[in-house]
Amino acid sequence: MSLFFITFFLIYGGIHFYVFMKARAAFASGITINITIGAIMLFMILAPVIVRLTEKAGHEELARILAFVCYTWMGAIFIFFLTGIICDLFRLAWYTSGVLWSRDFSHIVSSHRFYFFLCLVATILVVIYGIFEARQLKIEHLVVSTDKIPYEVGKIRIVQISDVHLGLIIGEERIKSIVKAVQMVKPDILVSTGDLVDVQLDNIAGLAAFFQQIHTPYGKFAVTGNHEFYTGIDRALEFTEKAGFRILREEAVDIHGIVTIAGVDDEAIGGLQAGSNVSEERLCAEINNSQYAILLKHRPVPYAGSLCIYDLQLSGHTHKGQIFPFFLITRLFFRQYAGFYRLDNGSFLYVNRGTGTWGPPIRFLAPPEVTVIDIVHKAD
Repeated sequence: MSLFFITFFLIYGGIHFYVFMKARAAFASGITINITIGAIMLFMILAPVIVRLTEKAGHEELARILAFVCYTWMGAIFIFFLTGIICDLFRLAWYTSGVLWSRDFSHIVSSHRFYFFLCLVATILVVIYGIFEARQLKIEHLVVSTDKIPYEVGKIRIVQISDVHLGLIIGEERIKSIVKAVQMVKPDILVSTGDLVDVQLDNIAGLAAFFQQIHTPYGKFAVTGNHEFYTGIDRALEFTEKAGFRILREEAVDIHGIVTIAGVDDEAIGGLQAGSNVSEERLCAEINNSQYAILLKHRPVPYAGSLCIYDLQLSGHTHKGQIFPFFLITRLFFRQYAGFYRLDNGSFLYVNRGTGTWGPPIRFLAPPEVTVIDIVHKAD
């Protein structure tokens, strides 16, 4: 098991312990109830692994139900943990004020049950809204002007999806809404910047046909994300190709002399080597500087050596934290974590918030998106 997953389960277990202690302080329950709650929490900690094993055993419907329950629980317990920390800080502030001012604020500080229910109500409200927001696909539209687009072409429309995470939770209903949104904006080119799939592919093979309904004049292109390698790279690539995408793996493609689109594999993740070593520098030698050049790269990490070559990098991966305020953690690892950025030498980077969800079927203040990028001719 990789260091990432070990760290994740340690943190996840620690959060469950925190919530358990909050419940124990609020209700002063007996040993039988404590053991029961502890057993439920232990099951929920291990549930993501149980879901995968159930899925591999071929019990798809059971795996789907377990996935929705355990990942919704995951989102809920993270939210409860955050609201609990906020309440603890509030109580600490009142306690400190009481000490400094010689006042008795014990009635505010010591009501464990009140704060437990306050956190619980806040969690329920955020989860309900978050499930709703996760289904509200937003279309983000931006315009980039350049003299590299020929006058006679005028405009080329790139539509980006990213981090769909097709699987037990993201299924046919969501794919239909994504396809409908993409068809509505009529792309010249459709791109997927990684993590299209996130499941045993036997269960979603039929979903590739929905993407085939999207017709573009200049094609559909995709790159790998880290979850393609977690899923199984060969089968993930097969699904992506069946969906009608040309997969760019350290490859650049000239699109009718109008734009160049290049793509690279996701970098090595947790000991898994994502294809061959990423070499953006080598790809730079294949780029025609007179054409507008777009780089598809899952992670929003611009490579300094290629900034003078690529005019626009399209990325995903961060989900903008998916659930507020986790974008603060995302920002620790990625300087450019969501939206449109101007880089050095006039290059740009756009980071898609994600078109689906990973794990919890919840988004809070980070709605899913389909990005429409109009690259237009700029007169001298």
